[in-house]
Amino acid sequence: MPMRFHKHSAAFWIAAAIALLLLLLAPLAVSAEEAHGPAGLRERHASLASQLADNPFGGPVVLQSQEAARRIDGDVYAVIEHPFAAVSAALSDPAQWCDILILHLNNKFCRRAQQQGMTRVDLRVGKKHPQSVDAASLLSFTWRPPVTSADYLSVRMEAADGPYDTRDYRLMAEAVPLDANRTFLHMGYALSYGSASDFAMRLYLGTIGNDKVGFTRIKASGAGNEGFVDGMRGVTERNTMRYYLAIDAYLDSLSTPAGQRLEKRLQAWFDATEKYPRQLREVGRDAYLRMKRDEVQRQLAARS
Repeated sequence: MPMRFHKHSAAFWIAAAIALLLLLLAPLAVSAEEAHGPAGLRERHASLASQLADNPFGGPVVLQSQEAARRIDGDVYAVIEHPFAAVSAALSDPAQWCDILILHLNNKFCRRAQQQGMTRVDLRVGKKHPQSVDAASLLSFTWRPPVTSADYLSVRMEAADGPYDTRDYRLMAEAVPLDANRTFLHMGYALSYGSASDFAMRLYLGTIGNDKVGFTRIKASGAGNEGFVDGMRGVTERNTMRYYLAIDAYLDSLSTPAGQRLEKRLQAWFDATEKYPRQLREVGRDAYLRMKRDEVQRQLAARS
């Protein structure tokens, strides 16, 4: 017999929180800082030099997050080993963003669409296990025309409304070249949420999701959850990292023959997440690969 939820029961609110969590796993968006612009982004690279050189990620990556007034923001800054021209060509194309976003285990489907002269990126977000497209939640992003030049890229997309009392989704990325083979990347995301979402998520994080943590240590390592940030900030940090790893895995795959790119990026994304098992481990390799191969084929079939 299927479980029935009374609208005031704990089970109802936990189920609502899990649904909201799936949306938080979606790319969200421009941070409170917005885009820096070419000069500002270069200044940011200089100001982060010590953190880029010494951090817990084992490479030139800085992860930041904040939560205030029912809004969550996340940013990642990274030096990536890819020429700026390749980064700009990939990230200025909404269709290639769909190829990036589908790497995340909770994203079930992504499609670029045209409506009244505007480009949309329609993303379906669902469970970490196989799921039909119709059963996943829809986030319909409006794609803004990218700002591109020989030494700067800025892209963003926005969704005014989302399910489960969420709104004002924004996703952005900007980049500048450092030298012939390296690029400095900033990716940000954010969303706002209402009182119902706030209550549901707090209940989830206080019960079955209470072991989920982010990357920032806000207490001594001997404290609860090893001192890592948890709650909504933890959710944001985990998925900021997941999307950065998706961008990097996608760009890495472009140097291989076309027929090998999908497998390369799937394997690379999973391998990268396994470097941070405390925060990012959710499913096994075989389960992830089977699910994603099927989801990508479903996505490709919808384009034809």
